[in-house]
Amino acid sequence: MNSCNILWIDDEVDSLKSHILFLNEKGFKVDTVTNGYDAINRVKAYYYDIIFLDENMPGISGLDTLSQLKEITNSPVIMITKSEQEHIMEDAIGAKISDYLIKPVNPNQILLAIKKNLEFTKLVNHKTNSDYQKEFLSIGTMLNEVDSFSNWVNVYKKIVYWELALDSLEENSMLEILLSQKKEANAQFFKYIKKNYTQLIQNQIQHDIIFSHNIFEKYVVPEISNKKPVFFLLIDNLRFDQWKVIEPIIAPYFGIKDDAYCSILPTATQYSRNALFSGLMPSEIKLKFPELWLDDSDEGGKNLHEKELLINQLKKFSSFQDITFNKVFNLEHGKKVLDKLNEFLKKPLNVIVYNFVDILSHAKTEMRMIKELTNDEKSYRDLTLTWFKNSPLFDLLKQLSSIDCTVVITSDHGTINVNEPSKVIGEKNISTNLRYKTGRKIKFDNRDVFHVDDPGDILLPQTNLSDSYIFASPNKYFVYPNNYNHYAHHYINTYQHGGVSMEEMILPVITLKNKI
Repeated sequence: MNSCNILWIDDEVDSLKSHILFLNEKGFKVDTVTNGYDAINRVKAYYYDIIFLDENMPGISGLDTLSQLKEITNSPVIMITKSEQEHIMEDAIGAKISDYLIKPVNPNQILLAIKKNLEFTKLVNHKTNSDYQKEFLSIGTMLNEVDSFSNWVNVYKKIVYWELALDSLEENSMLEILLSQKKEANAQFFKYIKKNYTQLIQNQIQHDIIFSHNIFEKYVVPEISNKKPVFFLLIDNLRFDQWKVIEPIIAPYFGIKDDAYCSILPTATQYSRNALFSGLMPSEIKLKFPELWLDDSDEGGKNLHEKELLINQLKKFSSFQDITFNKVFNLEHGKKVLDKLNEFLKKPLNVIVYNFVDILSHAKTEMRMIKELTNDEKSYRDLTLTWFKNSPLFDLLKQLSSIDCTVVITSDHGTINVNEPSKVIGEKNISTNLRYKTGRKIKFDNRDVFHVDDPGDILLPQTNLSDSYIFASPNKYFVYPNNYNHYAHHYINTYQHGGVSMEEMILPVITLKNKI
């Protein structure tokens, strides 16, 4: 950094001799000019790493000089002024000033400003990598001691935090170690679910765990009773890390409280979303509403009765059944929903299901361009963020931020990038999902699956008395022996769901309250 070139623009340049001498001694080369016109000509002729600009100069003002400098250089410009007037600061910030110093300034303030603007990325890289290095042992200790689902939520949140922090760096030397630690955490999470899921699902109150079918009772029904509109937004397939990259652009508009819950198994729309809207486990839906449930082997859409299931659930709580229910599959649908906002405000509960993230994850399997655009977790998150920032959903949230209402956002399940095929053998009519299977006489590698011989133990339905379920461990996907190599290659490095992993099962539940 000490070889950088500095331009200092000040009509009282003689008063800066001690500062310039200090910077020269530090190895910097400093050129000076006394007015904006000379500064503009100098910047056209030479490259400067950083520019210091006095705000109050005769002739062309500092702000006008700044505006013209921004047209010809991307170098950071630091404004120095005697004035503390708010409008000057606002104008400078609006003109994308890099920093703002109030006279008198001492040499160390100048040095700090240079470091902050020229070495910021390097300093952040070093600090973040160093901090994760310290946290590595802390996360390892947490993994050795984890004994409850709430502990697993804390582990996963910490891993997501560091993954996003390291992913944002230009030089992330610790990312590979973090991803290795995440893989180990997922392997232990799988063992935890394999050992405890049956007990958790049967005694959830005792274990203080929220499952898919508890979401409305826990997070939505209490808000409906507050006599103001509630908007329930379900973003299909939204993972916790994807929520965390979206959160910063929502934060200016709402007060945010985020929580986490556990998706039921299978982590697939047919099961987890129907459970969420019905308030029932899948076997209970099939028993109480057989006309509204289709098994895996049945033809037809498996999520066509969500509104009916939800209305039946709301009756249990004596809540309003006068609701709106909309599904958004594309941009046009989203705009139509946005146009109905005034109509929605008259209803106590408005449910909107957004399918974009789910469509994106499935598109990676079928479309080469999407596969290339989302070749790793960071690019998958980035594409999700790009969609959200330009979506009618974000427009809807911005409008809701000025209205006295409550917004609850969640997902029905997550997804995981799979890269290890696992061979299964079964009858022709076993289910087709790549991360879970149900049917008779399924043969599998026990190391790769959580096997449930009696589906009733985890409140799942059976088509036949001898049906069982298997759920894939993290990163695995099921492939039949027939044409094994073709399908193993076709589905490798794609996003799938239905099985057991932190990404699929630990899901965000966000409550947004207006700041008004």
